[in-house]
Amino acid sequence: MTKQVLITEDNGAEMFPEVDENGNIIGAISRGEAHSGTKRLHPVVHLHVFDSAARLYLQHRADWKEIQPGKWDTAVGGHVDLGESTEQALLREAGEELGLQPGHYTPQFITSYVYESTVERELVYIYRTTIDDESLLHPSATETQGGRFWADAEIRASIGRNTLTPMFEQEYKRHLMPNS
Repeated sequence: MTKQVLITEDNGAEMFPEVDENGNIIGAISRGEAHSGTKRLHPVVHLHVFDSAARLYLQHRADWKEIQPGKWDTAVGGHVDLGESTEQALLREAGEELGLQPGHYTPQFITSYVYESTVERELVYIYRTTIDDESLLHPSATETQGGRFWADAEIRASIGRNTLTPMFEQEYKRHLMPNS
């Protein structure tokens, strides 16, 4: 019999690359250091999952997450581990958070940008894909509290209401929002 363990906190000793604003690796940093206010730049990946009706899948962040618990956020988002490429991190995170398997989706790179919050600085690599078969999406119970597709009007109505993460709001407005 296999025992299933529910992870209730992030590993503060996990190692990430420290990068410059061009993505060049200049060192290494632990998760704990990255989220402690040092503002040392480290890379993350985001995958935005759309359907053919232009609805956007958002994940409901787990209540135990150290950053923005319980808010709605990018479908897939996670750190690039030390020794891992952004493409490898994207495939790993898509599998961990949504159960997406390579070959079931085609990620397309959009852009990268630096995001700064009160506790961290991240070099964000944004990707998008289109998936119409919701049976391919299996939100991880250890990573999220589920997810669902949102229409543009619903996302716009939620901006500034403490429902969505500030990072998602900024990214949506700058890189994803359809023209009015």
